[in-house]
Amino acid sequence: MIRTFRYFFAGLTVLLATGTAVAQSQQTPELHKVKKKETLFGIARQYGLTIQELIEANPEMNRPGYELKKDDYVIIPQRKSHAADVQQAPVPQSITRYSTPHKGAVKLGVMLPLHDANGDGRRMIEYYRGVLMACDSLKKRGYSIDVYAWSTPDTKDIAPVLRESAAKECDLIIGPLYSMQMSQLSEFASRHDIKLIIPFSISVPELASNSNIFQVYQSPNAFNDGVIEQFVNRFTNYHPVFIDCNDSTSTKGNFTSGLRRRLEIMGIDYGITNLKSSESKFARAFSQERPNVVILNSGKGPELNVAIAKLNGLTAAVPGLKITLFGYQEWMLYTRQQLENFYKYNTYIPSAFHYNPLSSKTLSLEQKYRQNFHQDMMYSLPRFAITGFDHAMFFLQGIKQYGKSFTGAPGMVGYTPIQTPLRFERLGNGGLRNRSLMFIHYLPEHRMETITF
Repeated sequence: MIRTFRYFFAGLTVLLATGTAVAQSQQTPELHKVKKKETLFGIARQYGLTIQELIEANPEMNRPGYELKKDDYVIIPQRKSHAADVQQAPVPQSITRYSTPHKGAVKLGVMLPLHDANGDGRRMIEYYRGVLMACDSLKKRGYSIDVYAWSTPDTKDIAPVLRESAAKECDLIIGPLYSMQMSQLSEFASRHDIKLIIPFSISVPELASNSNIFQVYQSPNAFNDGVIEQFVNRFTNYHPVFIDCNDSTSTKGNFTSGLRRRLEIMGIDYGITNLKSSESKFARAFSQERPNVVILNSGKGPELNVAIAKLNGLTAAVPGLKITLFGYQEWMLYTRQQLENFYKYNTYIPSAFHYNPLSSKTLSLEQKYRQNFHQDMMYSLPRFAITGFDHAMFFLQGIKQYGKSFTGAPGMVGYTPIQTPLRFERLGNGGLRNRSLMFIHYLPEHRMETITF
C-alpha cells in the first residue's frame, strides 16, 4: 500500500509517496509551541526525530493546504531507537505536485533513482537528502522552493514521468543518472525551457546542442585536458619521470600518453622507468640537478605501495634528490595509509572534488545530516549528501537571482561549495560544462592546501 506524506518547510513543500509504513509511537508525547519562522524540518531536528515521525503524530498535517503557523502546537512523540529509525525509515518512490503552490517559488524537480533496491538508489537517496538540507538552509534566508521528485529506475523510457503535469512546470531539473535517459530528458527540457543539471558523469552528446544543460562532472577526456594544461603550467621547471606500473587493467593511459605528447610538443625532456627496473636503472630516469615530478601510469593502491618503496630506496641512496609525486583522484582513498608519504613527497592529487573531514563546514553538515536522518553519511568519495547540498545551494540561488539567464559563470553566485567547485563555461552554442578542477597539495611541512583552477 502506498502512503503519502507532505513535508512542510516554511516556503518548501514536498509531497512524497512511500511504500513503507512508519509505526505510530505509542509512548506519551509532549507539545511544542511553534515560534516565528520555525519549520517542521527544524523542529524534527531539535527533538532528534524524522519528519515522518512528526507527521505521523500530527495527522492534520496531511490536509491539503496545511501550513505551520506561529503559536500552533505540535505533538512531539518520544524518540524511537536508532535501530528502529534505520530499519523503518521510508524510501521515496515518487514525489508529485503538492496542492497549493507558493507564488514566486523556485520549482525544483529531481529525477533520479530514489529507492533502496541497490547501490545506485541508496546513493541517490543520500544525494537527495543533501538537496533537501540545502532547501531548508535557503528557506531560512527567505527563499520559497517547491520540490518535485520522481524515482526514475534503470530503464530507457521515462516518458511516464515526463507526462506528469508538474514536470513541465519546473524551473530546473536534477537528473538523470543513466545515459539511456538523457535523450528524452534533454528534449523535454529544451521544449519547456527548463534548466537541466546533470549531477554525475554520464555520456551527454546533447551538451553540444542543448543550451539548457549544465554538466557538473566533466567527461574523462575534458578532465584530462584540464589537468594536463595545469600540470605543464605548474611544473615548467621540473623533470617529469613516468613510471610504468605493469598494470594491464589501468585506465590512466589516456592521461599519461596525452601528457607525454604535450611535453614533446613543448620540447620538454622526461624520464621513463619501470617498477621492475633494477635500482641503478630506476635511478637513471631521475635528475639530480632539477626537481623531479613522478607520474605513475596506474592509480591503484598496490602499485602505489611499490612505487613509494622504490622511491624510499632511491632517496636513501641519493640524499638531496628532490621528488614530487603527481597522483590521481583515487589516491584520496588511500590517505589514511599514505598520508606521511604524501607529505614526504610533496604530493599533488588532481580532482574534481575534495572531501575535507577537518573542515568546519564539512563537520557541521555531517552533524546536521546525522541529526536529521539518524545515521551517518555513506563512507564514499565524494560524499553524496554534500554533493547534493552543494549543487542545490549553487543552482537554486543562481536561478532565483538570474532566472533563465543564469549560466553558472564565475562570480554569479556568492556560494563557495564545500566539496565540488563549480565554474561553468559554454560549449560552443550548446550547454554549459563545469571546467573547475583542483590540485590537492600535501606539503612536506605536514599541511594541506587546495588549489582551485
